[in-house]
Order: sequence, then structure tokens, then C-alpha cells
Amino acid sequence: MLTQWKKQEGLKFLNEVSSVALQQALRHLQKAFANFWANHSRYPRFKKKSNGGSAEFTRSAFKWANGQLKLAKTENPLNIVWSRPIPQGCVPTTVTLKLEPSNRWFVTFLVDDSTVVHLPPSQNKVGLDMGLSTLVTTSNGEKIANPRHFNQKFKRLKAAQKSLSRKKLKSNNRRRARLKVAKAHAKIADARRDFLHKLTTNLIRENQTIVVEDLAVRNMVKNRSLARSISDASWGNSCGNSSTRVNGTGEN
Repeated sequence: MLTQWKKQEGLKFLNEVSSVALQQALRHLQKAFANFWANHSRYPRFKKKSNGGSAEFTRSAFKWANGQLKLAKTENPLNIVWSRPIPQGCVPTTVTLKLEPSNRWFVTFLVDDSTVVHLPPSQNKVGLDMGLSTLVTTSNGEKIANPRHFNQKFKRLKAAQKSLSRKKLKSNNRRRARLKVAKAHAKIADARRDFLHKLTTNLIRENQTIVVEDLAVRNMVKNRSLARSISDASWGNSCGNSSTRVNGTGEN
């Protein structure tokens, strides 16, 4: 079907990009429907263009040399600001490009890193109790305060959303206002993600087994009085049954 689509007048833009990215998108769609039919997920939803998107390139669709990445059907290498270097001697096998609603582009590399050092086995075990005023209370008595990232940046977000609501639909002013709202949300998400990543990394490094209470977060956020606080605490990203370091690698 993809070959026939490329011949249609209204879909000729499909020829401007690598066929690998298109094929990978169809594979992801197939997986989404397979999960739906197996009752593992909801019906797949089409993404809005304003919400960004992603494209995946396998090894045949990009060139990697001297720290530069060039995608198929592009003239120049991508101008990348590195968050961290790729380990020495590693060659990417898959590259994923992602566009966020805030108009930020991200490049993710999948590599096989043989230099990873396993964490030493530990006899420590810890249980975690989730909360709102105190984000996490451990079985050892340690309390980790909730930084409440949303409340810290709520005023700026509220002003941006108020400005957006006054703009005319499909106008350039509304497009710029929507971008300001997306950037405000991105700052909140970045701060929340950074805090949770550091917290979970420390817990994994110090403990062999981590037990977390099982919460029905989707049902709990239906409470209008607590929905914003629960969402800001990101319980959904940290609650499960238990986590165990596998072979001392710190995987959860």
C-alpha cells in the first residue's frame, strides 16, 4: 500500500523522506493494533501535528562518521547539541528523531555499549510509600519532600493559557501563543523528569530490591480536588509492585 500511496497526487510528499522511516511508522502502527486486539492497550489514536511526532531510522537510512549524523535524503549532517557523548567505539544501530509540542527536536541513539560497568550486588531492601506533601517515605524512615514543580511555574503557564484563549483560531498569533504554552509545559516536565530520574537512580544504586505500593492512579486522578497534585507528583511513572536489580546492573 505504501508504494501505491507514493504515486497519488496528494501524497507525493512521501517521496521526500526516507522509505525506512515510513516503514517503521507502519510497523509501530501494526504493533499498536496488535496490542489493542490483545486487550493490552486502548484503540490507537492519531497524533495531531501540533503535538509533534517522531521518526525512526535503522542503519540503512543514516550515515554515522566522525561524530556526525546524516539522514537519508538530506544534504548536510544534523547540527546536534550533545547532552552526552556516545561511548567510544559504539556505532548507532537505530536513530529516532522526535519533535515536541514546544518545537524542540531530540535525537536518540540506540547503541550496544560493552563498557557498561555492573553495579556490585547489594543486600539492601527498601519499601516506598507515595504521598503528596511528602513525595516518598521509605521503610528506613527517610522522607523525600515533594518539589511541586507545577505550582512553582503555574503563574507563567496560566498567563500563557489566558493569552492563547483570546487569540483568533488558525491565526499566526494563536500559533505563537500555543508555542508559549507548550514551552511552559516543557519546563515543568523537564524539572519533574530530572528530579524523578535522580531520585530513582539513587534508589536503584543503593538497593537490591525496591517494593512500591500498587496504586490505581488512573482512578485517583478522577478526584477533582487532588487530580493536579497527583499528576504533578507523577505517581504513574513510579508506582508498580516491585523492582529488583538484575545481576547487579541496576535495571528495574
